[in-house]
Amino acid sequence: MGKDYVVGIDIGGQSSKLGVVDARGEVLAQSVVKANNSTDADVIIKELAEAVIKLVAEAGKHGEIRGIGVGAPNGNYYTGTIAFAPNLPWAAKGSVDFAKKLSDATGLPVALTNDANAAAVGEMTYGVAKGMKDFIMITLGTGVGSGIVVDGKVVYGSDGFAGELGHNCAVRHNGRLCGCGKTGCLEAYCSAIGVARTAREWLEMSSEPSLLRDVAEITSKDVYEAAKEGDKLALRVFDFTGRILGEKLADFVQFSAPEAIVLFGGLARAKEFLYEPTLKAMNDNLLPLWRGKVKILFSQLKESDAAILGASALAWEL
Repeated sequence: MGKDYVVGIDIGGQSSKLGVVDARGEVLAQSVVKANNSTDADVIIKELAEAVIKLVAEAGKHGEIRGIGVGAPNGNYYTGTIAFAPNLPWAAKGSVDFAKKLSDATGLPVALTNDANAAAVGEMTYGVAKGMKDFIMITLGTGVGSGIVVDGKVVYGSDGFAGELGHNCAVRHNGRLCGCGKTGCLEAYCSAIGVARTAREWLEMSSEPSLLRDVAEITSKDVYEAAKEGDKLALRVFDFTGRILGEKLADFVQFSAPEAIVLFGGLARAKEFLYEPTLKAMNDNLLPLWRGKVKILFSQLKESDAAILGASALAWEL
């Protein structure tokens, strides 16, 4: 019997998503394991292993699974560990030998990387970057993550943690405090949280009329909805965000000369407001060598399946 299927697991702070996937990128079955706030990694891994075994049985693919791919915050491809991940109580204060323990519990080989690298592998395997050998994946969600692909391979660096582009400094003087402890990080401005923060700061600094003044707890989705209604302040927030993002993308291009930048994640849904200012700022800050040559693309992976597909793509190499 051939091993024609893989399992993908996307580990998040609130829940973990699992799916059985075929070679065309079809998710045949999926489930969700809610976080139980346990600080015991063995308890979490046991729950996930049981969920994998149950899901494979439901899909009718017992004996046909090649392996498990896992995308997780601070997941290390080289060591198979998850270490010092602040949003995972069971891996916040040290290192967990996750891949080995999950493999032992399921009897299947396991490949692990961080969630942004998993998204890059997924896009290269199933999505808009299929056939590309050099591109950069930028995930615009609660934070800003990245996966760098050079010559068809994810760049992991010497320790497995290469590609923390979200923590490059975007605003050098008087920059915002980022969740990582540094100031001025790209993530502090171009994440969903950053967009909402920009809107709140601008509302406080002016008396300009805006639909957002009637919103108690502003989110990036509120800013997006206001922009769709033509709200001038909301539109300027996206222009500002796109400019900062584009300036940093120019820096990234000059490092690895990618064919394209692929944007993914919740904030990328606002592409009608982000694309033009981002592309303009990127090209304005590029050397003539690259100006007008590097594409900005948006992920084509189905949003509900994207995290599972990204993680699952790792398992085809097992």
